[in-house]
Amino acid sequence: TAEQAILISECAAKVGFAGGIVVDYPNSTKAKKHYLVLSFDRSYKAPAGLTEGSLLSEARQSGVRVDGTGDKKGGRKGKPHKKKKGMKTKEWIVQKKETQRKKGKDVRPDSKYTARKRPTRF
Repeated sequence: TAEQAILISECAAKVGFAGGIVVDYPNSTKAKKHYLVLSFDRSYKAPAGLTEGSLLSEARQSGVRVDGTGDKKGGRKGKPHKKKKGMKTKEWIVQKKETQRKKGKDVRPDSKYTARKRPTRF
């Protein structure tokens, strides 16, 4: 907790460490994080915590800009479909069938049509 971090930083200061507590996103309830920063160098100054405003200013200073002028293939609009890696591929289905066979389950035999996409029907 924050009280424990304050107690630890006070004890560390008595022993000779420098530093303090850095709080990222202090106004947020979910994203708030407390960091205990300690250094043996007495002239060390703890870094400032992150805020939403600091992230926006860093993005402006970095010079990275994304334009939506790229020409899309085929003129299709909308969200691109994301395929899950390793799921529902032929290799995954064959491996799944093998594990089911090892367990003694009744599994259909593999064929050249295994894991093929079915034609769409209206």
